[in-house]
Amino acid sequence: MDLLTIIGIAIGLAMDAFAVSIASSILLGGVTGRQTFRIAFHFGLFQALMPLAGWFAGRNVIHLVEQWDHWVAFALLALIGGKAIYGALRNGGGSFAKGDPTRGLSLVLLALATSMDALAVGVSFAMLKVDIWYPSAIIGLITGTLCIAGMRFGHLLGARFGKRMEVIGGLVLVAIGIKILIGF
Repeated sequence: MDLLTIIGIAIGLAMDAFAVSIASSILLGGVTGRQTFRIAFHFGLFQALMPLAGWFAGRNVIHLVEQWDHWVAFALLALIGGKAIYGALRNGGGSFAKGDPTRGLSLVLLALATSMDALAVGVSFAMLKVDIWYPSAIIGLITGTLCIAGMRFGHLLGARFGKRMEVIGGLVLVAIGIKILIGF
């Protein structure tokens, strides 16, 4: 598989993580370098590991997961997005002041939810007999880079538009979950 194809696949896989990065930074208000690093590192890592898992699972195990993986991704994104919307409307903003989406379980759940489609790509690569190591590294690097850009962009939007952008950020998370659900 040529580099241009791998880059195209990587960008396609990274779009959900990019959108969640924007929404997360909007919800945070002020974004630190550590928060940006955590999002970029974890999302990039999950996007790199999921194709590996899919590749190793191949055709033997994927049928056990593919029937419900989209429901898991939807539920995680809807829960976190709904919490953000509720917090913005109820508290007048700052819904993640007590629960930073770049830390702990929220971060892991967001990284997992946005990387489910990469599992299927790994299975596809196994069926095509594509060596997985190089594409996985490219997928992870591109995802991490786009997440850095998303965090910076979302921070600018959040600073300019405040609480309205926080509600929109929550809606974006829910919409990504619905898109994943409908796509299956």
